[in-house]
Amino acid sequence: MTEASREARVLAALVAMAGSLTEEYEVVDLLDRLTEEALELLEVDAAALVLENARGELELVASSNQQAGFVELVQLDAGDGPCIEAFRTGEPIVVPDVREEGPRWAEHRAAAEREGFRSVHAVPLRAGTRTIGSLGLFRTVPGALSEADARVARALADIGSIAILQERALRESEVVSEQLRRALDSRVAIEQAKGVVAESLGIDMDEAFRILRSHARSTNATLQDVARQVASRTLRLERDEARGGTSERTAV
Repeated sequence: MTEASREARVLAALVAMAGSLTEEYEVVDLLDRLTEEALELLEVDAAALVLENARGELELVASSNQQAGFVELVQLDAGDGPCIEAFRTGEPIVVPDVREEGPRWAEHRAAAEREGFRSVHAVPLRAGTRTIGSLGLFRTVPGALSEADARVARALADIGSIAILQERALRESEVVSEQLRRALDSRVAIEQAKGVVAESLGIDMDEAFRILRSHARSTNATLQDVARQVASRTLRLERDEARGGTSERTAV
């Protein structure tokens, strides 16, 4: 990809994401798209997002695959790691090679290596002076992101921040808490639906998620609505959803 075409792709992605910030947008849908765009635009192999909940605790709300999600959950359980450090300091944290971390973040290092990741770039999600979460970018090779990629990662993180803290949310903390609560509740429903699809079709969780997302987009429905229908067994999806088909079965 040439530099000009890459810039055009970046601009198109940011414009599309910004354009989705309407009164009826769903935070979790946009954050899921953000992790997708990170994989498309950056030299990374996985991405995940953690956000601060109403209790001031970080929770996983989006991940591009199970491996990245697992590493984030290990960080959250241990209470330390690159994404948590980025959240605490409000500054990007770069780990060019997890094997050279030494005794720092031992749980994170072990989990990252086990899942095949060698380097991590954590970007804080900020709104003014407030940090509300972080975006974790994972690579299977050692080395930091290029300066150009780091700038794009910062722009993606800013879009994520805007999605959660629009002007009315900045003025009213109750709106912030509600937005985050909805995002976290939706993630629970999505995880349940992934399990249902994976078990019924005999596939892994990542493939199950692709089927859920494909059906939502092909039917112009939100990911949450599809997930809730699948989890409640009122909708059954078929394997060809992953290939862009529309096969489905309504439960009776």
